Amino acid sequence: MIKTKFLKISAAAVLISIVICHSFTSFAKSNYKFNLLIAPGSLSENSITLLWDKQYDAEKVIYEVYLNGKIFGTTTKTNFTATQLLANTDYIAEVKLKGNKTSNKLNTVRFKTNSTGKIFNILDYGAKADASINTKEIQATINACSKGGTVYIPKGKFISGALFLKSDMTLYIEDGGILKGSVSTDDYLPMILNRFEGWEMKTYASLLNAGKLNRYGSYNVKNLRITGKGTIMGGGKKLGDAMTKANGIRSRGRLICLMNCQNVNLSNLTITEPPCWTIHYIYSDKITCDGLSIITTNIRYGDGIDPDSSTDSYIFNCVFDTGDDCIAIKSGKNPEGYFIAKPTKNVRITDCDFKRGHGISIGSEMSGGVSNVLVQDCKAGKLLHGMQIKATKDRGGYVRNVTVSDCQLMQITIFSAVNYNNDGEAAPEIPKFENFEFKNIDMSMAIANSPVININGFKDPKHRLKNVIFSNILLPENAKVVVNDAVKINFNNVKSVAGIKPGYKVTNGFEMRY
Repeated sequence: MIKTKFLKISAAAVLISIVICHSFTSFAKSNYKFNLLIAPGSLSENSITLLWDKQYDAEKVIYEVYLNGKIFGTTTKTNFTATQLLANTDYIAEVKLKGNKTSNKLNTVRFKTNSTGKIFNILDYGAKADASINTKEIQATINACSKGGTVYIPKGKFISGALFLKSDMTLYIEDGGILKGSVSTDDYLPMILNRFEGWEMKTYASLLNAGKLNRYGSYNVKNLRITGKGTIMGGGKKLGDAMTKANGIRSRGRLICLMNCQNVNLSNLTITEPPCWTIHYIYSDKITCDGLSIITTNIRYGDGIDPDSSTDSYIFNCVFDTGDDCIAIKSGKNPEGYFIAKPTKNVRITDCDFKRGHGISIGSEMSGGVSNVLVQDCKAGKLLHGMQIKATKDRGGYVRNVTVSDCQLMQITIFSAVNYNNDGEAAPEIPKFENFEFKNIDMSMAIANSPVININGFKDPKHRLKNVIFSNILLPENAKVVVNDAVKINFNNVKSVAGIKPGYKVTNGFEMRY
């Protein structure tokens, strides 16, 4: 058995189990260590979202959520949002398995709801739901918003250029409300320092911006919520094409861009029509994406969510229908990303539905390193590359400690030589891929005319892919598995519905078991 240690997620006081094993015996059934925590940025005056580690006591586990000793609700997921709470009130939350009365301090968390803040309606500052541009009016509302207050966008379509959010505020978009990005590049000027495809550079501003990029600085926007039941709709392909024509393809802004931010919550919105990537956060910490519907099917480079050199990300209950990667975990490119050395670590992706897109991806810009990624209880449709880890030999950095469990996938790929975004000088060393586990995965709906599992290390013997375990994987009939340049790769109970093992093609594979 190969295993890594339990890894602590900073001040949030939660542990993510990154365990390489052949069964569920590593989960202590008697202690019930839920490692309960509050989803970053989710605490408001009347609601909170709780997260915890999955328990494996039964085939279908039911969790009971208690507030101040009384049962509040049940769920089969590892997250729960409690609503209709009292403002400025102390609570003790506890999660238990149904039928179990054991209490444990790792199952409980204390919190106090926020005081009720002031509402700032954009209509009161002159915004109009018509063809006019409301940038000045909405920005004036944001500027006027007091600490703990809410900028309120009511029902209707409000067109705007770049907006700049601040600490200790909520942007709330009402059901039927649309914040619509204009299609004029002039509305996203002046250009701002940003990072795109791994390099820091000047780009157009995004529709929603928070923080200023500083690779050496601390967090300059904190405690921000972007929520509601409405829609954020960017300028889409028309805006992206205009930005490209004016200043090149890498000049495009995002739809939502967070830079040097901490404790940010994006929840319960439809987010669509970005000019480029949809949600991009850089040098940030404790970011929650909950209950988002992200639709970018006609957008070039239409990534859904891009955590970039950021720590403690929680992405759950989201639906992705994208024109590029659904999620792309990044940390800079080649020498710049390697020497800035700000890794992305502690990423938890659970209960998401990936309908269309290129992949649930790590890379290809991962030169600052990526570690401690959990993908769990997710469903993926016809993604181009499925669950994908990707880089080139020029990147440098590492990807390690990745666990993918209890998911429905159609493909698992590890590429070490992608044929795009590979310009520029090389980092001083080849990347390292190591310590991956894929377990309890239904791939039976995969198309078997190409390898359903295709994993590749680097040619250099010191940088071969190593320590990968596949266990309890259900494949289609006549499935093929390809392994290149790898060490210590184990396949345990990997077979088709009819119980037939796949065909294996192994090149430069050492200490293999299948």
